[in-house]
Amino acid sequence: MTHIQGKVALVTGASSGIGAATAETLAGAGVKVGIAARRKGRLDALAATIRDKGGEALPIEMDVTDVAAVEAGVKKLIDAYGSIDILVNNAGLMPLSDIEKLKTDEWARMVDVNVKGLFNTTAAVLPQMMKQRSGHIFNMSSIAGRKVFKGLTVYCATKHAIAAFSDGLRMELGASHNIRVTCIQPGAVDTELYESITDEGYRKQMEELADQLTFLKPGDIADTILFAAGAPAHVNVAELFVLPIDQGW
Repeated sequence: MTHIQGKVALVTGASSGIGAATAETLAGAGVKVGIAARRKGRLDALAATIRDKGGEALPIEMDVTDVAAVEAGVKKLIDAYGSIDILVNNAGLMPLSDIEKLKTDEWARMVDVNVKGLFNTTAAVLPQMMKQRSGHIFNMSSIAGRKVFKGLTVYCATKHAIAAFSDGLRMELGASHNIRVTCIQPGAVDTELYESITDEGYRKQMEELADQLTFLKPGDIADTILFAAGAPAHVNVAELFVLPIDQGW
């Protein structure tokens, strides 16, 4: 996988979980990483960890729902390293609730972060990737982008949107701009995603689920991203569906 050494990646949602693990894994493979999230303190700590191991990291305080902040963050990364070769669209929220509870503020926030936020970041990096005639975009969907579950209706809608957007991106950008697109669809992963659940019943369900399943670790998804990023230049690994071995649904 040495051909990704020296490349430049932007990872959103990098302050914890899959984003942080992906940044560390890519940096370990010689990729210069722009680590983006809202929690600057977390980013600074992660950057220090990466640098201590001999990697290169640039913390970027960025809210994916703020177009101006996203564009400024992308410019900061290009100014620092000269290109953007890999984008990992990982920022996301999953506040579960029943539709009848009408937690419409949570619905809107999921659409803003999970869908519009991903659109914003993709749009901000594409001019650079098209100019380079190369790039690789990773979009974080979910098992919820392939199946629908009660209590996750709006979350599933956002992740189905990402699966559809990813496939369209791949078709439109591959042949014309030499840009690869990979949609990652994880099952249960041990991350902070569940902390956004305000409904006590669903919060308890997720905690009980952790006792029944061996959840994936964030590093498992990071390794999956590294695998797809390291594929030969003519290969586009379009989708990766990654589940714990004992997840039967």
